[in-house]
Amino acid sequence: MRPLNKLFSAAVASIALSSPAFAQSAAPDGWVFRFEGAYFHQQDTDLSAGGSFGVERTFGQFTAVNRNPDGISVGVSASLGQSDYDFVGGGPWNRVQEQSVSVSFGGQFGNGGRWFVAPSVRSRYDSAASASDGQSAGLFAGASWQVNESLVIGPAFGAFSGLGADDYDIFPALLLDWQISDRLSLSTGPTIGASQGPGLSLRYEMADSWGLTLSARSEKTRFALAGGGVGQDSAIPVVLSLSYDPNPGMRFAVFAGAEFDGLLEVENAAGVTTGRTRYDTAPLMGLAFALSF
Repeated sequence: MRPLNKLFSAAVASIALSSPAFAQSAAPDGWVFRFEGAYFHQQDTDLSAGGSFGVERTFGQFTAVNRNPDGISVGVSASLGQSDYDFVGGGPWNRVQEQSVSVSFGGQFGNGGRWFVAPSVRSRYDSAASASDGQSAGLFAGASWQVNESLVIGPAFGAFSGLGADDYDIFPALLLDWQISDRLSLSTGPTIGASQGPGLSLRYEMADSWGLTLSARSEKTRFALAGGGVGQDSAIPVVLSLSYDPNPGMRFAVFAGAEFDGLLEVENAAGVTTGRTRYDTAPLMGLAFALSF
């Protein structure tokens, strides 16, 4: 159940990047279902503009993928999540909610190659705004090749409509799955959730059922505010996770780390930045699980 390695490459936060076509490239023929969930607590940290804040985040995602003997796969994924911000003395937003739906199509071509395309629709918004205010759409697509028994690599890109001053968000990405040794592997990929940004995970298989993963990524999350404004939370989370797989269809994990270079911003309806404050390194910790059947 290797796709869950991607779960810890950030502070538990693009649904399109969680493409079932790529994540299940080695899945058996027929239907595969996966449910993933996570919770994390970001401890109170000081703001450069004064005051402090903390965050409690929860996220759940259900994925269904069908693959036929020819290697063609079709999948659908839906997710729900929320981030509860607690600003001392009040802040620009409170509870940020998010929902997304993604479909994916994947296949294979000569020389050990695989491709996928995953369009998606998602919404991120403060509780004082509406879901339609925070709606955006786009797709993630890519191709990978099996260079040898231990290395899969290829290019990818994402293109999404933006919120506020960000009309479009287009970015390149790298698909990488490198089995460095019997126990050590390096991979790129998303977290469980709806943030965007490049990430990298180094995993060490400690024993048959235990694994240790060090992950880091750059994250930027934008969401609608009441009155047509936009909020943004960006940071670089670095996380160490310990996972336990009691059987091939289950994984449970605990993780801890910190968010570095944190920045909160507020834009008004005209796209002008009206508030901007950095925050100190923020410790975080949490739990996660995945079930496949």
